[in-house]
Formats: sequence, C-alpha cells, structure tokens
Amino acid sequence: MTNPVSEPGSNPPAVGVNTRVIHHGEGFAGDTGSVMPPIFPSSTFAHGNAGGFDYTRSGNPNFRILDGVLSALEGCDHTTVFGSGVSAITAVVSQLKQGDLVLCEENLYGCTVRLFEQVFAKFGLRTQWVDFTEASALNILRSSKPAMVWIESPTNPLLKVIDIEAVCSVAREFAIPVVVDNTFATALVQRPLELGATLSLTSTTKYINGHSDALGGAVSTNDTDWHQKMVFSQKALGLQPSPFDSWLITRGIKTLPLRLKQQMANAAALADQLALHPKVAWVRYPHRNDHPQHALAQRQMKGGGAIVTVSFQANQEQTYRLCKQLNWFTMAESLGGIESLICHPATMTHAAVSAEVKAKLGIDDGLVRFSVGCEDLVDLQADLAQALELLA
Repeated sequence: MTNPVSEPGSNPPAVGVNTRVIHHGEGFAGDTGSVMPPIFPSSTFAHGNAGGFDYTRSGNPNFRILDGVLSALEGCDHTTVFGSGVSAITAVVSQLKQGDLVLCEENLYGCTVRLFEQVFAKFGLRTQWVDFTEASALNILRSSKPAMVWIESPTNPLLKVIDIEAVCSVAREFAIPVVVDNTFATALVQRPLELGATLSLTSTTKYINGHSDALGGAVSTNDTDWHQKMVFSQKALGLQPSPFDSWLITRGIKTLPLRLKQQMANAAALADQLALHPKVAWVRYPHRNDHPQHALAQRQMKGGGAIVTVSFQANQEQTYRLCKQLNWFTMAESLGGIESLICHPATMTHAAVSAEVKAKLGIDDGLVRFSVGCEDLVDLQADLAQALELLA
C-alpha cells in the first residue's frame, strides 16, 4: 500500500512539511519492508513489469520517488528530475525554437547566462536582458511579447528580489510561460507556482540535497503539457540523473526543513555582523531592512534564505586573502550544503560573464557570496571576526 503523502499527480493532503519530505510514498521495496527505498542501478527492466519501467533514460524507480517528494514539497501536480541544474535549464530551453525571444533577468546564474549566450544563441535563440526590479521591465514584457520569461529570485549573486506575482500577471495576459529559478529560496521559503509561475526550477544539488555530494535538478509545474515536455526532454536529450544521486537527494531532502531553519538563523546574524564592519560597502540579505526590495521580500518569502552577499572595499588580492583566511568557510563554488562556503563570483560562478556586464551589474573584485551552513553561530562569528582583521 502506498503512502498518500506524495502520490504523483495529486495535491498532497494537509500535513506538515516535515511529514511531506520524510514520507516518500511508494518505495519499490517489494516484500522487504525496507523503510528507505533501495537504489535501482539497472539500466534496463524486464518488459511488462508492474511499474511500467523499460530503460533508465526513460525512467527509474529512484526518479519516480524523488519526483513525488518534490511535488509534495512544492504542492504541485508534476515534477521531473534531471542530472543537474544545468540539465534542468537545458530541458526547458530545448522546447523553444529558432527565432524565439527569451526575456531574462539581467542578473542570472553565470552558467545560465553562458547557456543562453554561448550555446543556444548558435541555434537562433534570442535573449533580451532587463532589470526586473524596475517597473519598466513590465512594459518591456508587454511590448516585446517574448516566447518565455526567465527570472531568478533572489538572484545570484546580488540577491535582488523580483515581484514574481506581478511578472506572472502580465505574462498571463499574453499566455507567456514564466520560469522561476527558485534554487536560492526552495519551496520552503517561496512558492513560485502559487505566485503564477509556469515552471519552478531548482538545482537539487544545493539546498534540496544539502550535503554537497550529488548533482541534480528538477522542474515542477501544474501544467500537464509542460510536464510532458519535460519528460520528453529527459528521455530524448539524455538529461536524466543517476539512480544513486536521486537516492542521495531523496535522503537529503528529509532534513531540509531542519537544516534550512538553522542556516537562515545563522545567515541573518552574520549579515548583521558584517554590516557593522567599516570596510563593508554594503550587505545584501533579503530580510534586512536595508535590502532594496525588503518590503517585497517580507511579503513574498517566508524567510531571508541562507545566502549573504557582501561588497568589501577591497581589491581582488585582498578579497582572496580574506576568503583564504577563514577556517569554517571553504572557498568553493556551489552553495546550500550543511557546511559554510564563500565564493568570489567575479572569478568563480560568473567568470564566464563578460567584464562589461559584470561591471554593469556590480559584480566586482570586492564582492563575495557567503553560503551559510549549519555550524554553531558563535564559531562562524569568531571566524569572520578574525578574517576581517585583514581589512582593518
């Protein structure tokens, strides 16, 4: 008998989020009584099996389990999992055609920019980059009538908060699909589909898995046609995850609410600490009063997230030295794990973005992005304090 918490294709019952992410429904464990689902590393399956599986590129029990848990978390009808966040992006964009225009937020994840500018542009896909925190963006949306709108909120790495509901309201007038990359917030903090988005995209590598040991991506939707397109992309383009990574992510998501609660509390405290330092030009954290879209963030997000972006009055050499001086923040790409990380976007996540665009956006040599983990706050605060002495 399957657990109704995560039955695919139906809204989950009114149970708490901790219950929804812990109980994954059908585990395909046969008669063993296994509480955790097994890993199904098989590339192929016997014809006519009860689950309808044939070839892992076309589906696997571990994919289906994770699909269900993520749908329960999002409160949506459909989720399709992929091999990485970039695979999820590719799955969506591959459904567009030559000549289509995608209206993009100007501050997107660097790899998203690279895909649009250096890969899909070769096939005739057009992009237009606008600042969606400006009211003029909605007029551009009305006049340009793009084939798709692509936004992040909060953005990477500047943590701009975009009014998702307002964007979706205008897009709906022209039947334009809206994609929201919700990686930084997760469905625990922000629900793009409830705000009108067509697709909610997540790099499950990050907070969903939370342990920096697996790659994955997912696209959630209530639109049956888009769900079928995502299933097609997964199979036709070979964008599927591995069964083992899917199993790891299914395991990781069970502690997501506990982890994120600690991470957000730590992040809010560290943002306050950093804001007091004389060599800090500004701090961005969505639920701080000095965030440019603070009121919107309070309304749209249930918490401030666990990313803090800081602009230091420092050159690249000084900023690198500070990053390397930290003991509990590893200088590395990625984010969302239980361990704290620090990143230099100009030379790491956004290295592929042109110098002109980085300068326009404000991604300079003094900018760093903290991904705050689950360590004891007092240890993180002391670590920051000793490293900041280098800038005194």
